[in-house]
Amino acid sequence: MNLPNMNLPNMNLLRHREDVRTLIWVAITHVLCFGGFFLFPVMPGWCVGIWVVAACWFAFLTAVITHNTVHYPIFRSRRLNKAFQVVLTLGYGSPVSAFVPGHNLSHHTHTQSRRDVMRTTKMRFSWNLLNQMFGALVLGRDIFFADMSYAMAMRAERPRWFRQWVLEWTVFLAVQLVLLMINPIAYVFMQFIPHIAAATGIIGINFLQHDGCDPDSEWNHTRNLVGAWINWWAFNNGYHTVHHMKPWLHWTMLPQAHAEFVQPHIHPNLNEPDILAYLWRSCIWPGKRVDYLGNPLVLPEKAPDESWLPGRAETPANVSMGAEADPA
Repeated sequence: MNLPNMNLPNMNLLRHREDVRTLIWVAITHVLCFGGFFLFPVMPGWCVGIWVVAACWFAFLTAVITHNTVHYPIFRSRRLNKAFQVVLTLGYGSPVSAFVPGHNLSHHTHTQSRRDVMRTTKMRFSWNLLNQMFGALVLGRDIFFADMSYAMAMRAERPRWFRQWVLEWTVFLAVQLVLLMINPIAYVFMQFIPHIAAATGIIGINFLQHDGCDPDSEWNHTRNLVGAWINWWAFNNGYHTVHHMKPWLHWTMLPQAHAEFVQPHIHPNLNEPDILAYLWRSCIWPGKRVDYLGNPLVLPEKAPDESWLPGRAETPANVSMGAEADPA
């Protein structure tokens, strides 16, 4: 959706005026998660359920925005981008700076290999619904410890990034501890559950977009979710093949780039027009784990991760993964 021209005084702060919607989505997330926390004692039971579902949805969208931000920070000011990362951390439920190594340097650089800490072949269930439900649980531990290893390695090598990472962790843990002490039940419903939903959703989308694809193919390494509604809500993140090809592109440019660079070459089975229909088909009925050609998926033997920690020449400052790969 293209926003109309608006002569707002803060438009020059944004690199793309379309990111007004980004800011609105993040604001809604915080209203739902923090406003819901303080309103929880007076909410009727039926309202709690609806509120938590909405909070989970917008927390997931904040995870998507986190992904966008580490590739293409939205503000012209470095300080604003650093502050925004703290704001995103509180909505997403995990330090945004950790996305830079775990996503940019592991997943993008080594997609579906043993150096990709998020590779879908770690999930071994034949019924895809279980892969979706437990993806965050299975992969979360590996992601966390890989991020910690990277942080310790970069403490001296990339001190600005490390300080930003520490800041995000400190603010997040302090806020979570205070809220937990004030009202543990409200904390579970309005903070913990939405944060789990965000992690489950972002890992689940990664599973949808890569499982059963051909990581060795120039074009067929990624599945695209090309439906209009999901891409409006999630900032065109369904156009995933071109994102892997050109990760520095702003999300507004992805549909056109997909049509120009991907559409003429990719196998048609890898352009899914309806995410809900694909979720039903792949996870519910028949729910079988198949490759993009419809053949039963043959998983490689289980094997441990290989270290993706970069050498001196591969630090975020020198790896072209986005417009500002090391925003800290």
